[in-house]
Amino acid sequence: MNKHLLFELGSEELPPKTLLKLSNALLHNIVQGLNAAELTFAGSKAYATPRRLAVFIENLASAQPDKTVEKRGPALQAAFAADGSPSKAALGFAVSCGTTFDQLERLKTDKGEWLSFTQAVKGQATESLIPDIIRSSIAGLPIAKRMRWGSFTTEFVRPVHWAVLLYGDSVIDTEILGLKTGAATQGHRFHAPQKITLTKPEDYADALYQQGHVIADFEQRKTIIRDAAQKAAAAVHGIAHIEDDLLEEIAALNEWPVPITGTFDPRYLELPPEVLITTMQTNQKYFPVENAEGGLLANFITFSNIESTNPKSIQQGNERVVTPRLSDAEFFWNQDRKKTLEDRVESLSSVVFQENLGTVYDKTIRVRNLAKFIAGHLGADVELAERAALLAKTDLMTEMVGEFGNLQGIMGRYYALAEHEPKSVALALEEQYFPKQSGSPTAGSTTGQILAIAEKIDTLVGIFAVGLIPTGDKDPYALRRAALGILRTIIENDLDINIVELTEFAGAQIKTVSGQTGDQAETADRVIDFIFDRLKGYCLDHGYTADEFDAVISVNPTEPLDFMQRLQAVKAFRQLPEAESLAAANKRIRNILKKSDTQPATAVGALIEPQEKQLLQAARQSEGDIQPLLAQRNYQATLNRLAGLRNDVDAFFDHVMVMTDDLELRANRLALLNLLSEQFLTCADISKLQS
Repeated sequence: MNKHLLFELGSEELPPKTLLKLSNALLHNIVQGLNAAELTFAGSKAYATPRRLAVFIENLASAQPDKTVEKRGPALQAAFAADGSPSKAALGFAVSCGTTFDQLERLKTDKGEWLSFTQAVKGQATESLIPDIIRSSIAGLPIAKRMRWGSFTTEFVRPVHWAVLLYGDSVIDTEILGLKTGAATQGHRFHAPQKITLTKPEDYADALYQQGHVIADFEQRKTIIRDAAQKAAAAVHGIAHIEDDLLEEIAALNEWPVPITGTFDPRYLELPPEVLITTMQTNQKYFPVENAEGGLLANFITFSNIESTNPKSIQQGNERVVTPRLSDAEFFWNQDRKKTLEDRVESLSSVVFQENLGTVYDKTIRVRNLAKFIAGHLGADVELAERAALLAKTDLMTEMVGEFGNLQGIMGRYYALAEHEPKSVALALEEQYFPKQSGSPTAGSTTGQILAIAEKIDTLVGIFAVGLIPTGDKDPYALRRAALGILRTIIENDLDINIVELTEFAGAQIKTVSGQTGDQAETADRVIDFIFDRLKGYCLDHGYTADEFDAVISVNPTEPLDFMQRLQAVKAFRQLPEAESLAAANKRIRNILKKSDTQPATAVGALIEPQEKQLLQAARQSEGDIQPLLAQRNYQATLNRLAGLRNDVDAFFDHVMVMTDDLELRANRLALLNLLSEQFLTCADISKLQS
C-alpha cells in the first residue's frame, strides 16, 4: 500500500540567505535517493521556515519492486580445468553469488557462452530504506561551514532540536543527526511553543498553521508578504518597492509575518534615493515606499515575526533604529561633496588593484588610454571618454561608497552631477558597471558604452597577462561576466569594434603602464579565444545552433557585431531550399581542394565541358554581384545571390570529373572550385552546416 511520507528537521534559526537553497537541495537529494532505490511516488514538496526544513512525499510505495538479477560469470572456456573439473574462476563466481557450482546456469549469446546465475531478489521495505536516504540527503546539502554544538559529534548548519519522520500514520524509528525521530513538531517560538503531535503527513501544513502559528510553505509566505506590503503601502498612498532578493530574505526570517509601517524625517528625502533604498533594504530589511511617479516617500514597511499586542512600540523601535543610519548617510553625502572627484584621482595610487598590475590609479591610466582608442575608432567624443575614464574609480575614495560598496558608480554619477561635470560623463561613471547581471541592460550612452568596454577589457587582459586564468567554476575576478559584458555592449548597441585590435591594444597598455613583460601575443590569443567561447554561449542562448556558429567562426571574423550579422545570414540561408544541396557541395569542394596534391591554377584557364564553362560564367557574374553587398555587410543578400549557383554547381558535379588525368585541366577545374569556395567564405563556411 502506498502511503505519504513526511520528514521534518527542526533547528535554531537557519541562515536566511541560504534557506531556500537548503530546502531545494534537501528535496532534490531525497527525491534522487528514492529514485535510486526504485521507490515510486506520486509527487513531492518542500517546506521551509526559519526553524525547519521539511519534505513531503506523496503516495510513496511501501517497498521496492521484486526483481530478477542475472549475473554473468567467466566464459565457458575458462570455467573448467583440463581434467573437466570447475576452475578456480568458476568456483569463485559461485561463492560470490552465494551458491554452489552445480546451481550455475549457462548463458549463450551470439558472442559466446558464459556461466551465469539468476536470482530472484525481493524488494526491501520502504521503512528500512528511508533512514539512510534521509541521512545521505542531509550529508549532501550545500553547507559551506558546518558546526557542532554541546557534546554532540554531529554537524549541521545550526543546532538541531527535533526530527519528524512519518510514513503514513507510523513513525519510522531511527536517529537523524543524533536525534530520535518522532511525530512531534514545534510551532512558533512565541505564539505556540508547545509540541504539536502530527497524526499523518498530509496534515502537516494545516496543523502548523492552525495549532502552531506557522506558515510552512515558503512560496505562500512570499505571496502573503508581498500582498501585505502593498496593502500597507497603499494605506499611506504609496507603492512598496519590492525586490525579489529582499522578499525572499524576509520570507526566510519570518514564520508568521506581520507588516509594520514606519516613517522617517522627510529631510532625508534630499539624499539620493539609492542611498535611502540601500540603507533600508540592506541594513534594515525594510521595503521602501514610492509614490506613483517613482519618487520615495518618508515611509517604510517592515515585518515582525510576531503578532504584537502593541505594534506601535515595534514601529517606534524600528524608526529609532533607522534614523541614525540615515543620519550617517546624510553626513557622508555632505562630507564627500567638500572634495571633488578630480581631487581624488591621485589618492587612487594608495589602492592596489592587483599586485602584479599596480594600483587603481595605474588601471585608471590604462582605461583612459583604452577609452581614447575606442572613442577614436567609433568617431565618438574622445575628450568626454577620457574625462569619464579619469574619474571612473574616484567614488571608491568617498565615505559613502566606503560604507555602501554596492553604490559605486551610482554615487560617482551623483557627485559628478553636483560638480557640474558633463551629463554624459556623470552617466558613464555608473554605466561602466553595466550590465550588472545576466539579462540586465547594457550602457545606454555612447560614453558609458566606451567606458564599460575599456574597463572590462583592461581587467580581462590584465588578469590573463599575470596568469590568473579562470578554471572550472573558479572565477574570482568575474572574467566570464566581463567578457560577456563586452560582447553584449558591442552587439546590442551596434558598435563596430575589432576585438582583436582592442585586445592587442589593451595588452600594450598592460606592458607600458604596469611593466608586465609576458608574451603579449600569447595573452591576446588566449583572451580572444576566451571571449569567443563566451560568444558561443551567447549565440546558443539566442536560438542559434552550434553548426551555424561553427560556420561563422571558421572564417575568423574579428568584430562581434559583424559576427552576429553573418550568423543571422547563415540562419536565414539554411531555410532556403538550395541550402542543403549547396552545403553538401561546399563540403565536397573543400574536401577536394584539401586532399588534392595538385595546386589549383592561379587563374581559371581553358575548360572543355559546357557545364564547367557555364559554372565559370555564373561564378564570375556572382563575384561581381556580391562585392557591393559585402561592402554593405549585407551577408543575407550575398548568400541569397550565391544560392542562385545551385543548379550550375549540381550540373558541374553531375557531368565533370575534377581529378582528370590531364594535369593542366585538373588545375583549371581546381581553380574554378577554389573561386567558388572563396565566394562562399566571404560570409561563412556553409560546409559546416549539418543536414
